[in-house]
Amino acid sequence: MGKKILFVCLGNICRSAAANGVMERIVEREGLGESIEVDSAGTYGGHRGELPDARMRTAAKARGYNLTHRSRKIEEEDFYRFDYIIVMDDMNYESVSRLAPERKYLNKVYRFVEFCTKHPQWSYVPDPYYEGREGFELVLDLLEDGCEGVVERVKQDMNE
Repeated sequence: MGKKILFVCLGNICRSAAANGVMERIVEREGLGESIEVDSAGTYGGHRGELPDARMRTAAKARGYNLTHRSRKIEEEDFYRFDYIIVMDDMNYESVSRLAPERKYLNKVYRFVEFCTKHPQWSYVPDPYYEGREGFELVLDLLEDGCEGVVERVKQDMNE
């Protein structure tokens, strides 16, 4: 049985959109395209339909990622559709948790850093929107680390 993963940040134009692209690459590399579906969304809908931030696309492209996801807002329906809803920071966690149709769906909500192994000092994925180039590079470092952890967790869950 396949698993569906939704990454969530504020606007769905930096962190979650990049996580979407990083994860798709890892899923492809691992030959899991038939088993794992990836999407992303934001808690804020003001960027609906937009491509990821140009600075994030540039930083991602330098690492071989082509970010083409169009921004969308998370909806209640996503709690029924996805197995994992992975948020980038505590504000996203609170916003997503309030949207859950019932408390039982909260067991699908995770903080992204729970899956990071190489960056234990981070308690959240910082928003690079107001940062310089280094902010986008740091976020990509965290996303590459955490997405590897997400894939391992999903593979474990599929084997149980």
